[in-house]
Amino acid sequence: MTDTPPRLPAAAPIDMPEQRFDGPPPPGRAPEPFDGAIGSSTDLFARRAILVLLTLALALAASTTLKESVLEDGLAVSDMLLLTVFFPLFALLAFGFVNAVVGYIVLATGLHPGFTPMPRWSEPLQGRTAILMPVHNEDIGEVCGRLATMADALARAGTERAFDIFILSDSGAGHEAEEVAAWRVLAARSACAIYYRRRSENIGRKPGNIADWLRAHGGAYDYMLMLDADSLMGGDTIVGMAQIMDRRPAVALLQTVPQVIGATTLFQRWMQFSSRIYGPAATAGLVWWSGAEATFWGHNALIRIRAFAESCGLPALPGQPPFGGTIMSHDVVEAALLRRRGWRVHMVMTEETFEEYPPTLIDAAVRDRRWAQGNLQHLGLLGASGFHWVNRLQLLLGAAGYLASPLWLLLIVVSVAQAVRGEAGLMSGDPSGIVLGTTLALLFGPKLLGVIHALADARRRRSLGGGWGILRSILIDVPLSTLAAPAIAVTQTIDLIGITRQRKAEWQPQNRRGDSLAMAAILPRYRWHMVLGIVLLALSPLMPTAALWLSPVTAGLLLSPLIVQWTASERWGRRLAKRGIFVTDAPAGTEHCAPASVTG
Repeated sequence: MTDTPPRLPAAAPIDMPEQRFDGPPPPGRAPEPFDGAIGSSTDLFARRAILVLLTLALALAASTTLKESVLEDGLAVSDMLLLTVFFPLFALLAFGFVNAVVGYIVLATGLHPGFTPMPRWSEPLQGRTAILMPVHNEDIGEVCGRLATMADALARAGTERAFDIFILSDSGAGHEAEEVAAWRVLAARSACAIYYRRRSENIGRKPGNIADWLRAHGGAYDYMLMLDADSLMGGDTIVGMAQIMDRRPAVALLQTVPQVIGATTLFQRWMQFSSRIYGPAATAGLVWWSGAEATFWGHNALIRIRAFAESCGLPALPGQPPFGGTIMSHDVVEAALLRRRGWRVHMVMTEETFEEYPPTLIDAAVRDRRWAQGNLQHLGLLGASGFHWVNRLQLLLGAAGYLASPLWLLLIVVSVAQAVRGEAGLMSGDPSGIVLGTTLALLFGPKLLGVIHALADARRRRSLGGGWGILRSILIDVPLSTLAAPAIAVTQTIDLIGITRQRKAEWQPQNRRGDSLAMAAILPRYRWHMVLGIVLLALSPLMPTAALWLSPVTAGLLLSPLIVQWTASERWGRRLAKRGIFVTDAPAGTEHCAPASVTG
């Protein structure tokens, strides 16, 4: 009979002081020179200037053209509102477009290699790493299956003694017995040491869970690999990241770019395909200008423990939830806090780093609701003392991504009102269609670049179903994304209204599996979407030109329940995949990364 493994190792506490966002910033540490091996360069200021200036130039040019059109019949209140809303929306759109164009250029010219294997060196690892898997009422068999895959990969690399794995549970008491049984099976079969801890009080959510572990055990380790319950990483990638940390003592965080895997429903297959074909250019652009001020996504990232502990003790925000209290979108804030003390935060486009995607549009919206509240909290941190301006920009962009939805709807409402009254406006006062045409170019330009990038390489073509498979998938993706966008915007707007009415987001476990949704479960969530679609349809005879421009919006809102139900189906996902649509082969490096369920 084998001995029961210890649930936790001996205590090794480390101090993690609570940070302040006001007053003088804490002292930083001496910076290390930039090094091109991890994506930095001395011309970073010029890169960022190009990005900002091109964004402003496009936004100003479009706003000037619109202003000249709408002011032909005089200045009205609706005109001022239209122009006020249009500029920030177009600037946000232009920023994404410029970022994608830059990313495509650096990929096409070889200035950035794209997704590549993590470099490995011959010297042994110097630091010890804790692999942290926070869970909250998850399918523990699948979680332990992913951990078993990673432990096996580390054993094949001969580095298992440099890594310990911790399952940090915030699950309810009813899940403890199943989690303990699965942990015992995993611990008995793995070469790495595996530990398990369940908190009875979920103070501070995930960041509180990590902080509790750090204060109790962080002193025994140099680095921690932060995971989510659906995360999976290859052994060579994990070891290579640890070697970079050993070699670069000023780097506090290495954020990887996870690729989506495990798709079963049509929605997941669609999102997996979209991330594979459109993601590389956008990510390469982000890496190109972010430098040592890269962001943190909260998972699939390696973190220097001493830096994190001294820099990232999160205080509660003043006031009541949803804007006060626990910082929900903690990751971007933690990246800013690390950089504030002089630590470097880098993003790497490497292989063998994966995550899963919510199975349905509804599940994605539930997750989005939490992110929306957390990102709106960031508006109160824009003036935090000592933050780098790039970190402030990242906080602003995160919030703007959610504020854009109500602003787009407001833009549509103003345009509809102007069109019905016969006034010159965005959709009725621009006979040449320059502004709307430019908007469409900025929206779909990154998609076109993604397709060109995918078709240009034989390996990428094969992994996405071949040239004709890619084109067939795009013929589904473009209209489907066009129709789904209005419903997503309305959902986000409803969520933001709920947030402003003090409805805080609850911490619920994420649904990671699903096959089909009953219409009875969909219609209550999408009744307002259909009402808005009916209103637009009813107004169409009064604004024929605007109605033509708005037809995708009207159709998307009216069809939203059917789109949700159709994309939630695993059967339709398999059916389209058999026809070569939304096909994505296993990414490079997954030969040893297929998780198997581990249960007790």
